Amino acid sequence: MEITATAKNVRVSPEKVRLVVAQIKKMSPSKAVLLLAFINKSSALPLKKVISSAIANAKNNFGLEESSLAFKSVLVGKGIVFKRYRPVARGRAHSILKRTSHIQVILEGEPKTAKETKRQSDKEVKEVGPTNDKQLTTKAK
Repeated sequence: MEITATAKNVRVSPEKVRLVVAQIKKMSPSKAVLLLAFINKSSALPLKKVISSAIANAKNNFGLEESSLAFKSVLVGKGIVFKRYRPVARGRAHSILKRTSHIQVILEGEPKTAKETKRQSDKEVKEVGPTNDKQLTTKAK
């Protein structure tokens, strides 16, 4: 099962993001988030947020466990480029390109087997307990 999370127009150059992605690509996503807290690069924080978002998507939307997740791919693409100019000598201007990047994290995880989900649903039913129809009818009168 594939789980994705995307951040678009992150104000960091794609080349700089790819340097950090190369360090964490072989890790598990939970270990990568821990390591990104200690990497002293500007692209570490947006990358950490995207990976955390993908993990949260897997937990909340698909009911997967964090330990069963692995990176399928981490794609870093080119975003829009802000063009600015800096005045220089003789009335000229040099262009400044402020690059942005799109980061897409794709995780894959194993869904729980049918037996495990059945066991969990049985536990939930047991916690609620049996209902007594006689008590319900007497209270209604």
